[in-house]
Amino acid sequence: MNRGAGLLGFGVVLVVVGAILEFAVTASAKGFNVHTVGVILLLVGIVSFVVGLALMVSGGSRRSSVREETHSTPGGQERTVEQRDTLAP
Repeated sequence: MNRGAGLLGFGVVLVVVGAILEFAVTASAKGFNVHTVGVILLLVGIVSFVVGLALMVSGGSRRSSVREETHSTPGGQERTVEQRDTLAP
């Protein structure tokens, strides 16, 4: 699983928990506001979801290439391997 998918799922979970705390919970506690925690979780979940989505989209354009050459030399054959991992334009 790539990092973007993990953040995407984590963001969804935070949004669901935050929405439950904000809209479905009617209990109150002294010195602790459940609805404020719900709003904070909603906002953090939305940001996490957007960042995860951006990472998934940008991760899909990553390209890897391998170039291999074999040369005959006086001491035998010499093999050269060049590997690149770059982002596509």
